[in-house]
Amino acid sequence: MDALAARAGLSKGVVVALEQGRGNPNLATLIRVGDALGVSLTALLEGTEAPSISVQDQGNLLWEGESGGTGRLLAGTDAPAPAELWRWRLQPGEEHRSEGHASGTHELIHVLTGSLRLSVGQEEVTVPAGSTARMTADRPHGYANVGEEPVDYIGVVVVPVS
Repeated sequence: MDALAARAGLSKGVVVALEQGRGNPNLATLIRVGDALGVSLTALLEGTEAPSISVQDQGNLLWEGESGGTGRLLAGTDAPAPAELWRWRLQPGEEHRSEGHASGTHELIHVLTGSLRLSVGQEEVTVPAGSTARMTADRPHGYANVGEEPVDYIGVVVVPVS
């Protein structure tokens, strides 16, 4: 437990509580634990070997914004090609900030409706509906709706294989 806590940058108490099924970890904590274990967030949540075909209705709701925005983990894959498929909705004025993922992680973002502002460090870009962006996700990054309408987008997190 000590080694996992150190690799994840969490206290041993948090890791023990998670192992015992206590507490309500936030998305950043779950990502840290998954990265430290070398498993996808999907594997961490499902904990079993995936069947040849699996169908999920709406996915796991893992983020809720103060104005009603949502982040749902729709599906994921494990090694040898770990990836996560997300569906996001940000209400006007909402923002989601994320800590950096494992070194070499990238995200592919496709905006369905509205305009999405992406940021990595000091760099910012606005992605309009119908456009797709690729961004580095191994350092702090963010997603924001600076418009007057909701923003809906699909994100794929691509984790490098060690």
